[in-house]
Parts: sequence; C-alpha cells; structure tokens
Amino acid sequence: MRGLIVVEGLIGVGKTTLCRILEREWAARLVLEPAEDNPFLAQFYADPDRFAFSAQMFYLANRYAQQVQARQTSLFHPLTVCDYLMAKDGIFAEMTLSGHELTLYQRFAGLLDEEPLRPDYVVFLDCETEVIRSRIAERGIPAEQIIPASYLDELRSRYYRLWDRWDLCPVHVLRTDTVDYVRNPDARAEVLATLAGWLEHRPVPGSPPPYRRDDGNPSLFGSAPR
Repeated sequence: MRGLIVVEGLIGVGKTTLCRILEREWAARLVLEPAEDNPFLAQFYADPDRFAFSAQMFYLANRYAQQVQARQTSLFHPLTVCDYLMAKDGIFAEMTLSGHELTLYQRFAGLLDEEPLRPDYVVFLDCETEVIRSRIAERGIPAEQIIPASYLDELRSRYYRLWDRWDLCPVHVLRTDTVDYVRNPDARAEVLATLAGWLEHRPVPGSPPPYRRDDGNPSLFGSAPR
C-alpha cells in the first residue's frame, strides 16, 4: 500500500494507539505530533489565559517544521501515518486565543502552507465525552486531569465544523467507544480492512462512507451528534 493516512480526534480517543497498530501491521512510517515536548502545556492547562499564546505558537512552529520534514522524505516511504492535520492548530488557536493574540497568530499561520502533507484521507476517531474522560483518568497524566467536559464538547463541535467545509480529501468518522481494536483481534482486523479499503478505493461493504457526500452535505452514516 502507498499513500498518507491522517488519524485525527480528541485526546483519549485512541489516535496514537491506532497509528502504532498501522506502523506495526503495515510497516508504515509514523509521524506523531510532538505534544509532550511543549514546555508550556502544563502551564496552559493550569492558567490558559496567561499561557495560551505561548503554547499555541510552540505548536504551530513545531507541527509545521515536522510536516515539512516529513514531506521531504515521503518519497522513501510507501505508506505514512500521521496523527494530526495542520488545520487542527487553527481550531485550538480559535478556542484559546482572542483579540490581538489571535490576530497575531493568524498572521503567522497565514504565511505557511495550509497542509504540507496532503493525505489520501482523514479518519476522525470519535467517542462519547464520558468515555474520553474515563480514559484520561485511567492513563493518569497529571496535566490532563483538569480538562473539563465542556472543553471536549466544544472541541468536538469545532472539528465537525471543520469537516463540514473540508475539501482536500475524504474524511471518515470511526467510533471508538463501540470498537475495541486494542483488545479484540477481530475488531482490529475489521478496522484494518476498513482503512485499507478506503486507501485502495475499494471500500469494505458496510464501512462508513465519507463524512461529506459528493454533493457537499454530511452523510447520515458518517456524521456524529454535535
């Protein structure tokens, strides 16, 4: 298989886990966003008003540099799996910044390519907010424990507004609160077959269609509650 798959979704939905499965099962090159390297992240969770701009500019610079480097080496890797779109940076910026800080961020972001890596498709992992919160509690990362449900709900809503207008590639929504591809080998095999079908333009019967139909409107099966 050849191409680029982007796995997107909220924290705790299983993005990194699925990406690592694809790396192992398909010998894919893995591109993971450098989230843990952000020195402002814990401070942002504790005091968003003070540290939002610093955290966001760090993400913008690091994400873009990583994607440009990945694009330059993509010819040497038949299949690449990445766990984020550059477009997510703008989603978080609009949630956390305002006024002059948001204007300054947008001026810098506007100087960059919209998507240095152009995916064949995006798979957006989604699940119920309470499931996400239980997974966050289970993995026990201190900086994540104070994330409120309202923040997750608003973030999900903004992602779907992005998908409403997204036209660079197909977007498929995959629910991870009903599919356990970590512990269930049969479920994992089904997910892999589904993803391979999308990549090879031979969709597995019954798999979720693109979120947006050919007429530009959300498909009923591919959409999720706002």
